[in-house]
Amino acid sequence: MKAISLLLFLCISCAGSLRAESKSEPVDFDKARQLFERQRSGGALSDDEKAYLERAKAERAKQQPRAGSTDGIDWPKAQALYQREQRGEKLTADEQAYLNLAKEARKRGGGGGGGAPANQRKAPESLRPLTDMSAEERYEGEDGGLYGGGKNAPPEPLVKAAAAALEQIKPIDGKIVLVSISMSNATMEFSTFKRIADADRRKSDKLTIVDCAQGGQAMAEWVDPDGRPWQEAMQRIQRASVGPEQVQVAWVKLANKAPSGSMKEHLAKLEADTTKVLQNAKSKFPNLRIAYLGSRIWAGNATGGLNPEPYAYESAFGVRHLIQQQMKGEPTLAEGKVPLLLWGPYLWAEGTKGRKLDSLKWEPQDFTVDGVHPSESGREKVAQQLLEFFAGDPLAKSWFVK
Repeated sequence: MKAISLLLFLCISCAGSLRAESKSEPVDFDKARQLFERQRSGGALSDDEKAYLERAKAERAKQQPRAGSTDGIDWPKAQALYQREQRGEKLTADEQAYLNLAKEARKRGGGGGGGAPANQRKAPESLRPLTDMSAEERYEGEDGGLYGGGKNAPPEPLVKAAAAALEQIKPIDGKIVLVSISMSNATMEFSTFKRIADADRRKSDKLTIVDCAQGGQAMAEWVDPDGRPWQEAMQRIQRASVGPEQVQVAWVKLANKAPSGSMKEHLAKLEADTTKVLQNAKSKFPNLRIAYLGSRIWAGNATGGLNPEPYAYESAFGVRHLIQQQMKGEPTLAEGKVPLLLWGPYLWAEGTKGRKLDSLKWEPQDFTVDGVHPSESGREKVAQQLLEFFAGDPLAKSWFVK
């Protein structure tokens, strides 16, 4: 039921805030989603907050046929059928027909999946993970490797800059704070990471992890320094009993809603938005030293226009561009304006084909019915990637481990 409840609130976030119509106090679904996310990440709710959350669930269930389209699809039911199908269970003829109807509704933009813009490109037959590409291979004129030139390790000047930044990361009033900044996929993944990291014996007792990522809040929504995502982020930091000045590390996942056009066109916006987000982060968190950037997971099964391939794949080039631009002295990414930029774990693998870097593969059951948001198993995969990266990477572990 938790997974189904989560889908309800994620649909609200992706489709836009749904306001209940009631003769008494209307339900504030933004507030309800925040309560749900706090409860799911292990936070305690008061009796009044629990009652409010239950009322929101009941109201949301009543309004579900209107949640994202006029198709009248019961999305929790469709989600349950999809999960059964992915487990190999045989559906009845009626169940299969209902699931097919839901999938078609997703393609048309129902249920929060988002209709595809007219100029969204189709993905090529095959895409090679950036980590597998060589210096000679090309995709849209770009060579391979996380840092370019077919190399997945940072160049020596960046290693030296990282060492200097890491040296500055020390507990402030006894704490180092790691935050996440991004959208629905990120909060689903990072909240799972927080749960397993807090239980991991390697994690430093001085490290506090706060999930500030929020459903429906992609890079464009974080551009306004006074916007709702930042207000909510500051509230979450306060609820974690830490302060903005203690935030020294961030994980930022690059994504915008319904990208379209050429790679150059959509990355220009993504990179510009992310630059402003990083500037905002440095302004609000004055001791922020390092931002580990991440791109999207595979989206080859996406059924709508929210963020399908090849746009999910191409977001990795946006990460690389920003890191390279900072190394070349781009003024908007200068020291003092933004933190040092480094790759976090690279999360893209070509579906069940995987990648050479490790054993990561993306199976159909790793996604919800929209083929974009990760299911419980998908979240676990990203969470494990984050945990092993922060606990083991030479440019991260000094502040993460005991």
